[in-house]
Amino acid sequence: MTDSPADATPYEVLGVPSTADDEELRRAYRRAARESHPDLGGDAQSFRRVQLAWERIGTPAARRAYDAGSRPTSPPAREHGASPSGSSAWGHGSPRDAYAPPTARRDSRPRARSHGHPGGRSREVFLQAEREWVGLGDPIEDPYDPALVRSAPRHIRRLLGEALAEEATASIVADMGIGVTVWHDLDAGPEGKLDHAVLTNSGLWALESIDWGGPVRVEGGEIVGETLAPGERPVKELVRAARAVQKQTRVRFTGRILVVPDSAVDEDVQLVGPQRKPTAFIVKRSALAYVLSGALSPVGSVDVFDVRDRLQQTVRFV
Repeated sequence: MTDSPADATPYEVLGVPSTADDEELRRAYRRAARESHPDLGGDAQSFRRVQLAWERIGTPAARRAYDAGSRPTSPPAREHGASPSGSSAWGHGSPRDAYAPPTARRDSRPRARSHGHPGGRSREVFLQAEREWVGLGDPIEDPYDPALVRSAPRHIRRLLGEALAEEATASIVADMGIGVTVWHDLDAGPEGKLDHAVLTNSGLWALESIDWGGPVRVEGGEIVGETLAPGERPVKELVRAARAVQKQTRVRFTGRILVVPDSAVDEDVQLVGPQRKPTAFIVKRSALAYVLSGALSPVGSVDVFDVRDRLQQTVRFV
């Protein structure tokens, strides 16, 4: 369990409402620990999640701190280019800032050329859904207050998790330097949007940044996992969005990449589809810069200037 809004809350892990009293909480913990214990037919990952949940809300003091929106005292290790919440490390510090939009960097290092607003559309959708959940007539003083976010239904928290994931990818790509160009939130017509198009010397890559708040695996040419929404088909959706942008711009993508949190998968890079011509690649966030730098395609395989000019003239944003 990380500090991503897409993750199950400690209450959800233990299977109790946030209004449960201390005795209900203890009973739920004992039951969950027994059911998930590896020696009793469970698995180590589930058992660890139960223990982490108990650490966060198992004592009155810890529970008060969690309910108030405080971060855990020992946050998980950072992935490259991201804060423990999965958001981009662009000036976040306080618990509230873990979910707020990133602030501009102040250092003078050369950055990738960037067009569009990473995570912008996903944040708009999250804010609208949160407003409807709270109630249209009720004021929201701070939509990114951790206590408010954590109390929201998981499908709403996941919308914010998607925005943070997109911003984390943008942060990593920005650090790749001025030789890279990235377009964010590209209009894919009826297919919605494509999160990113990244142009490097190794090619033009169509990227989706996703955080399901749980582990996933590749099965039957698609990504599956307990936390995916019913009927969700991430690989198919990425292919359709990339094709829509490709048709609109008449610029062909070298490949398609789903960027996921490090905790979601075991391998840095996984192929979906046949090895000679994969449908997409599943890439850990910490391995993204390495992959885009030429691990999947030889450097110099595209005319960067020609592709950049053609895409810049034809791309549309949502």
